[in-house]
Amino acid sequence: MNRLVRTPVDTVGGTFPRHPVRGLCDRLRSRFPAVMFAAWTCLCGSTAPTVAEESVSPESQPKVSDVSMEEDPYLGLEDVTGDAALDWVRERNAKTQAIFDEDSEFVRLKEDLLTILDSDQRIPFVGRYGEYYYNFWRDRQNVRGLWRRTTPAEYRKENPQWEILLDLDALAAEEDENWVWAGVSLLRPNYDRALISVSRGGADATVVREFDIASRRFVEGGFEKPEAKGRMSWIDRDTVFIATDFGEGSKTISGYPRIAKLWRRGTPMAEATTVYEGLPEDMYISAVHDNSPGFERNFLRRTIAFYNDELYLIDDDLKLTKIDAPNSANKDVFREYLLLELREPWQVGQREYAAGSLLVTRFDDFLAGKRDFDVAFEPTETTSLAGYSPTRNHLLINILDDVKNRIEVLTRDESGWRREPLVGAPSLGTVSVSAVDADESDEYFMTTSGYLTPTTLSLGTVGVEPEVLKRLPDQFDATGLQVTQHFATSDDGTRVPYFMVAREGLELDGDNPTLLYGYGGFEISLTPGYNPTVGRGWLAAGGVYVVANIRGGGEYGPRWHQAALRAERLRAYEDFAAVARDLIARGVTSVRRLGIQGGSNGGLLVGNMVTRYPELFTAAVCQVPLLDMKRYHLLLAGASWVAEYGDPDKPGEWDFIRTYSPYQNFDPAGKYPSVLFTTSTRDDRVHPGHARKMMAKMETAGQDVLYYENIEGGHGGAANNSQRAYMTALAYHYLRSRLFDSNEK
Repeated sequence: MNRLVRTPVDTVGGTFPRHPVRGLCDRLRSRFPAVMFAAWTCLCGSTAPTVAEESVSPESQPKVSDVSMEEDPYLGLEDVTGDAALDWVRERNAKTQAIFDEDSEFVRLKEDLLTILDSDQRIPFVGRYGEYYYNFWRDRQNVRGLWRRTTPAEYRKENPQWEILLDLDALAAEEDENWVWAGVSLLRPNYDRALISVSRGGADATVVREFDIASRRFVEGGFEKPEAKGRMSWIDRDTVFIATDFGEGSKTISGYPRIAKLWRRGTPMAEATTVYEGLPEDMYISAVHDNSPGFERNFLRRTIAFYNDELYLIDDDLKLTKIDAPNSANKDVFREYLLLELREPWQVGQREYAAGSLLVTRFDDFLAGKRDFDVAFEPTETTSLAGYSPTRNHLLINILDDVKNRIEVLTRDESGWRREPLVGAPSLGTVSVSAVDADESDEYFMTTSGYLTPTTLSLGTVGVEPEVLKRLPDQFDATGLQVTQHFATSDDGTRVPYFMVAREGLELDGDNPTLLYGYGGFEISLTPGYNPTVGRGWLAAGGVYVVANIRGGGEYGPRWHQAALRAERLRAYEDFAAVARDLIARGVTSVRRLGIQGGSNGGLLVGNMVTRYPELFTAAVCQVPLLDMKRYHLLLAGASWVAEYGDPDKPGEWDFIRTYSPYQNFDPAGKYPSVLFTTSTRDDRVHPGHARKMMAKMETAGQDVLYYENIEGGHGGAANNSQRAYMTALAYHYLRSRLFDSNEK
């Protein structure tokens, strides 16, 4: 995962759970897709981060030869679209709907949240291409959404006039498909053609088609990638790179492309020229074009596993030259520079560079064998690199200091790199900056946000006070609420930070309904951000909201992540338990009033808290989770996460994986908290069988469990705002029903 900051082109204010990652710029995503998982990819919660996967089909069903029905009586629930499995799903859905759908408070909350999600007052985040700002937008009238553009001058107005380029609702109706927007790539320098990605029902597998902006139509006979995981990206008007399913043997074990090709217009895709073939055991292969004027280059990325990739320069004859930097380092080439973000210490000559450092050197010098680096960032005990974004003449560095952002500007002159604070950047709250067009100017977008501070979007130029462009209005009443940061002590003495949002003067009598949220994986940091659905759904009801910055995340850089990798995974769960105990010890809450929530990798966290620490809380919301860690690597994209969790089939590794596999550790005779499981049939990243099987096990044992599976929605759990509002309301209303007294709801 590289940390160039992402320009927020498709941000929906108030979605839930709010994706915590701020980093990963469009520029890098368009160049080096190499499964941009770690930060958007697998496992982040209901609107989750994840990796792209293939769509659910009979061919993609998991292997079952190594497990018998005697060993796993619920194995049949892994048959994603099988009649028997879907009948089971519909029966559980109906039970949950019977409880909630006729509840007037649930209905009001759902409609309230939908109003937030559909509100025209949300910030329409944009990306600039040529003379226009581009945006993708969903609301009540445009359920699937509109791809549109406007001018910078028009965007400054309170109610800009937008030029509609593609109406996804109209396209879905015309083609009788449930299309969900998956992104777009425009052709430089004229930006008159685009490659538009859509998916069926929100799956990771996408269809990509060439689109002519002037005529507002897809190009007949143009470039088109059939439905599959992978990507297609421009080289020039008549040439693209494509990595996709080319037929038998063309995918990795993880279900991603194993082969990257160069495809010329007017020729069949089957005749595209192979650039590189990876191994079946690799994770993902992709090729991309760097279109920086004067620095046009082609690159091939071989992602072997998470935190293990190789970057190659492709010459005109398709010969590859390896960028000889550590596989574990994040690598980015910007104009004349190579930037390396180290995940492990690196010895170069007589000097060792620390893990978590950001190094800068001239790309051509590096290829020539020189190893002279400038250190743009070096971590301390309390700081880590949250992101970076080059502009035409500067490098913007985003630093986390005890999970609080600060922005620095680095400028190169004769004496080296000069460092100074970014003019106008706030000192409090979460701050993110990203270049508007790094090749052309020193302009940047800056977003600021906080748990109680509505998001603001500003436009700045380095050295000049930024101009506020858009500000989200207050979307819930924060009067009398305050944000505080605290630190708990984990079992091994590690200091674990957490944020708490609660009423001022909170009575520490142990009687406050409290929701504890966490993630703890893939080096993803949870930083404060404005989330109206949390405000309306939980805080407005009088609840306390807590976010735990546990190990496995990236709050203190690679070391914080690596401290909970593989055999050390239990450290993340010990940290979360330590925060829960600290809340109880401080009198914030009690076991009776404490609930927890997490999705994807956070769902694995919740599953472990349920099975390992059932005495600490009363209710849990477990969303799109991993739970069966004995088979996770056989289900959909699971094999791509072996670097994070370990391989159950390798000698000795199941010994430590089993300690944090909730499905195997559940005891039918045990006493457990109440659990709501939610997932999606169309999630082609984390297999819905995890939630299904755990639900079946707990239900058979007579535990207090509920289940709801959205028939579409992908790893985010919802394909549109209406579904998202329903799933969010379900989670909060369930928690209220378990943690508040009936006369308090």
